[in-house]
Amino acid sequence: MNFEFSEEQLALRDQARRFLTDKCPPKAVRAILDGKDRYDRALWKGLADLGFMGVAIPEEFGGLGAGHLELCVIAEELGRALAPAPFSSSIYLAAEALMLAGSEEQKQKYLPKLASGEMIGTIAFSEGPGNPSPKNIQTVAASGRIAGSKNPVADGDIADFIIVAARTGKAGGEDDISLFIVDVAAQGVTRTIVETLDPTRAHAKVDFVNTPAESLGPKGQGWRILQDVLDRAAVLTAFEQVGGADRALEMARDYALDRMAFGRPIGSFQAIKHMLADMYVAATLARSNAYYGAWALSTGAAELPRAAATARVSATQAFQLCAKNNIQTHGGMGFTWEFDCHLYYRRANLLALSLGSLSQWEDKLITRMRATNAA
Repeated sequence: MNFEFSEEQLALRDQARRFLTDKCPPKAVRAILDGKDRYDRALWKGLADLGFMGVAIPEEFGGLGAGHLELCVIAEELGRALAPAPFSSSIYLAAEALMLAGSEEQKQKYLPKLASGEMIGTIAFSEGPGNPSPKNIQTVAASGRIAGSKNPVADGDIADFIIVAARTGKAGGEDDISLFIVDVAAQGVTRTIVETLDPTRAHAKVDFVNTPAESLGPKGQGWRILQDVLDRAAVLTAFEQVGGADRALEMARDYALDRMAFGRPIGSFQAIKHMLADMYVAATLARSNAYYGAWALSTGAAELPRAAATARVSATQAFQLCAKNNIQTHGGMGFTWEFDCHLYYRRANLLALSLGSLSQWEDKLITRMRATNAA
């Protein structure tokens, strides 16, 4: 097991970092935070022109066919730059669901447009507070129509299509959930913007009233497909979180070396040293677990569910810690709007909830570890 990227993948990382440093500096993130645009359209086009959206999509469906390791490399740089773009919804979620469960016709219809940035896609499975489960999905589907409400839906207000988890049985178990593709331009779709802690990533409440829907995958297999998609997305999101954690650590370190107090850098004080050390340990552990997840994802290893949960838990904890301690290291200035610390704090807490809460993923990790030990 080689826990290092190849020279080609490192070159891709350097290319992505140069591009994002140029096109997505903090002022570009702030422009979305302070403005009315829901995402950075110029950045989205640039990512598409570089082929980043299609890096893991097979060539026969308009992608580059490079693989998931390359996508992990790009995800880390997107997280480092806090990219205000619907990349994760379209690629980690919608594209992965289509590649796992889509028919040949559906793949030909949607994947090339996702790879080119022509379309934005997402998945809707949450229905308000609480961790998603088959029992709390009340959206229903029958005879090619969907009725119900999803909230929040990442990029739901800017997506062109939404993959919806809906109930097709009455018992409320896993076998009663199926997936459907909904065109947001169809009748009966209403979208309402939802404000979150991080406005640089769009979210919405989406209501469906007798809305036409197209089945994705076999009936009754939606919950299982969704869990596979979420495992894949967890690994990719972990790389975003690692990128954000590393950047927050760098910001704290640089400030600690430059800021003087009592005639010496504040980084020389024991309390600051301890915070920086804790950040470094957490970020390094998260990176190691993310690499394990990347290996499992790229090889289709049976360990993927456990590796995904491990990466998700570790990266969530690391990003939240690094974002919080970055503010603490900056002291009173760290809490102000003018400093960029709060941008990372916002994103860290948003990503901590994006695929289900940390506690839910901790439960998944424990369950999967027990299953492995029992086997």
